[in-house]
Amino acid sequence: MARTCQVTGKKAMSGNRVSHSNRKTRHKQLPNIHKLRFFLEDEKRWVTLRVSAAAVRTINKKGINAVVRDMRAAGQKI
Repeated sequence: MARTCQVTGKKAMSGNRVSHSNRKTRHKQLPNIHKLRFFLEDEKRWVTLRVSAAAVRTINKKGINAVVRDMRAAGQKI
């Protein structure tokens, strides 16, 4: 599975490292992805999601039920 966040859709970005002599080499900036389990009160079950640190803050703010509802409305299977 690719390193993408299931909630926010964040994925790796590419860019250049620029040295003091102005040489450019390609590199990737990876998102801060964690595999976490959340309990859905409505369905009485645990759900495992691969989420970024920003998505964890979103879940803390909106609640896991609201986030799962938005994900299902977008067509993701959970």
